[in-house]
Amino acid sequence: MVESRSCVQREGVYRWFSCLTSAHRADFLCGLLDLCVPIELRFLGSCLEDLARKDYHSLRDAEIKANNPADLSGLTNITDEVVRSKLLVSLALLGSDNREAAGVLYRTLTHIDTVINNYGLALNDGRTEEQFLLLFTMASYHPAFSFHQKQALRQQLSQIHDILQPHYHYHHQSVSLPLASLPPAACSPPNAGAAYLPLSACHPCHTHCTCWHKSLCLV
Repeated sequence: MVESRSCVQREGVYRWFSCLTSAHRADFLCGLLDLCVPIELRFLGSCLEDLARKDYHSLRDAEIKANNPADLSGLTNITDEVVRSKLLVSLALLGSDNREAAGVLYRTLTHIDTVINNYGLALNDGRTEEQFLLLFTMASYHPAFSFHQKQALRQQLSQIHDILQPHYHYHHQSVSLPLASLPPAACSPPNAGAAYLPLSACHPCHTHCTCWHKSLCLV
């Protein structure tokens, strides 16, 4: 029933999603959640809770550190790749209502302008680019941050995108994913451009985006 009403092949969407970097995955998924109704969110929350429970014990120590402001206060040197990796893990494991810990992370992340200007950090240096995009994407959506903090973090993310713009277009060209072969009545895009879903030309995330894999090794 779902497939018969869809304009896009399910397998094609899965393939498209698997090619996204972690930052784009987080952004896309959060956008989808915003489209869900409350009862759908409760159901998805139950599914996520069950999946997350499988790694609870292995991530327990890291979760304690991620929610301890004293531990987070030592992660200030954002020019250090190891520190950035630990910040990624901390954001992933930060409790949704831990305002104090979020405040510590916010003060660290909002120094990005000073870091770039004073240290000349090369954001378009492959892994550095991916880490910063993921850091600020996660932070701009995380419920532990206040509305005003998330607004400021989104502005920082926008600035990073502006810096990366030429490099981003060169390395993230897109190809098209055709629509499923459905009757015209079931799928009628308003124009030719709408008949295709952008598909990133990057390698699948498990080989291209190393942010999570290297970060988790530091837990």
